Amino acid sequence: MTEDRLPLAELLAKAGDGDFLRTIAESVMQLLMEADVEGMIGAGRHERTLERATYRNGYRDRSLDTRLGSLQLRIPKLRQGSYFPPFLEPRKLSEKALVAVIQEAWISGVSTRRVDDLVQAMGLSGIGKSTVSKLCKDIDERVGGFLDRPLAGDWPYLWLDATYLKQREGGRIISVAAIIAVAVNTDGKREIVGLHIGPSEAETFWSTFLKSLVRRGLSGVKLVISDAHEGLKAAIRRVFSASWQRCRVHWMRNALSYVPKAQQSMAAAALRQAFIQPDRAGAAQALRQVADQLRGKCPKLGGFIDDSETDVLAHLDFPSQHRTRIHSTNSLERLNKEVKRRADVVGIFPNEGSIIRLIGAVLLEANDEWQTQNRYMQTEPMAELMAARTKPETARISTAAA
Repeated sequence: MTEDRLPLAELLAKAGDGDFLRTIAESVMQLLMEADVEGMIGAGRHERTLERATYRNGYRDRSLDTRLGSLQLRIPKLRQGSYFPPFLEPRKLSEKALVAVIQEAWISGVSTRRVDDLVQAMGLSGIGKSTVSKLCKDIDERVGGFLDRPLAGDWPYLWLDATYLKQREGGRIISVAAIIAVAVNTDGKREIVGLHIGPSEAETFWSTFLKSLVRRGLSGVKLVISDAHEGLKAAIRRVFSASWQRCRVHWMRNALSYVPKAQQSMAAAALRQAFIQPDRAGAAQALRQVADQLRGKCPKLGGFIDDSETDVLAHLDFPSQHRTRIHSTNSLERLNKEVKRRADVVGIFPNEGSIIRLIGAVLLEANDEWQTQNRYMQTEPMAELMAARTKPETARISTAAA
């Protein structure tokens, strides 16, 4: 078949060179690609056969960073169809963003030894600022287009969750909150609709983010689901006039912190009985019974239930078919794990832009994956929800302390 082979004698002749192993790796990968393409075409180079399916059309260069250094490969092109070697995976946007952030930290001289080791392991010892700038520009354009895209239609349910990251600022390391917003539209489809980075969670922080979502077209919000972040309820009331559902999982964790360890299993079982009631009235009654029964032994638990009952039961005012999805922020758990997995590789981000670049790329890919999946919620109850007028007691957000 093909004769594009580097003779073994020629390779061995280079054994004294410092780049011997890298040359071997390049040659082996090139041979594998040539053989693979011959199989797809059904003929070798310049070979005439009846089985030929298409013809070669030159090469495209591809650089592969490895522990041996940067391998320069020539990927064969076809006149009809396309070819990509199976042993090379197309780089995902999030992977490019991760490399870009690591490179940016490294050339800025603010990286830790851990990041330096990662740079060397990826064969990126020869990093230039122009290369990093070009890579960052391409990623920033795609991520920015995604995070700033217009939002059309109504979005009845909105989830908000915060992930905390470390960032360098003015020669010191600070903790910043990365707020991720996910919403479901009236077609029952789930999308990631926003990302916001900030140093605190005061009302102004939340209001700024929520107003930016409204400017992009987010409307029709009936319920916001989140943990009990300071200032969030006031921001929701100011921007959306929507109900607030306090994450039930976090609420349970907080409630049990007021119970002695020996009695936590009993208290948890009693509290769960409230959440299996078919309506809000039954659930509220069950919670009050637990509070009254334990008020003597756990007075703080009783007060906690009194103050937070309205917020943790808000989801019961909405269609029963949706309640398993809207009672907590669990739907964001897998997404947050992926965000943390990528962020932990970096450790300390060099600036806010690098956070948006990496986390935004992760969110973009997750959102694309969600669009190929089935509806997240049933549409029939959604239509009834949007058609019904919001009851005054439903629209009201509790002003009790979180």
